[in-house]
Amino acid sequence: MAVPFVGLTGGLGAGKSTALAELSLLGAAVLSADAVVHELYQDPQVAAAVRARFGGEVFGAGGEVDRGALAARVFGRDEDRAWLEQLLWPLVARRTEDFYARASRRDPPPRVVVVEAPLLFEGGGEARFGATIAVVADDAIRARRLAQRGDSQLAQRESRQLPQAEKARRASHVIVNDGTVEELREQLAAVLEQLTC
Repeated sequence: MAVPFVGLTGGLGAGKSTALAELSLLGAAVLSADAVVHELYQDPQVAAAVRARFGGEVFGAGGEVDRGALAARVFGRDEDRAWLEQLLWPLVARRTEDFYARASRRDPPPRVVVVEAPLLFEGGGEARFGATIAVVADDAIRARRLAQRGDSQLAQRESRQLPQAEKARRASHVIVNDGTVEELREQLAAVLEQLTC
């Protein structure tokens, strides 16, 4: 029997990373698409393409891609953002597929393989997965979580994402993360039971 392949998404501050960590504790093999992008920025070919497009101002003193400077450059510039997405998304998809293949060959295999992808539906990536989970939370709670980590730009950063309600509508499973980590874990465990029975 094939190991279920699951895409995890949700709004900013909804708790995707916490959900991913909890899924790992529940026996899932997990991967963060954001972590893959961070690794890709260290790839010499990717860095060279970014430098050719945007110049040295999006690089740090050590020659590494400065993700904050790059984000500031592409936010609000649809053409630049589209170019960057066209560069990165196929590479992320390839690494995601490779991760699934490697995880599926483990002995014993994981209960499920979960990939956290904040722009899962926006990028059309949901077709690669057998199931999808959207993590959602009340807007006030999300704003408070983002403020606690020093990000008060919820509306600006979320403007290029689908609304939470739309992500929830498209997902095969919805987790409402307005409570404790224990409550989140219980909901995730119930979804894993559905996926593996």
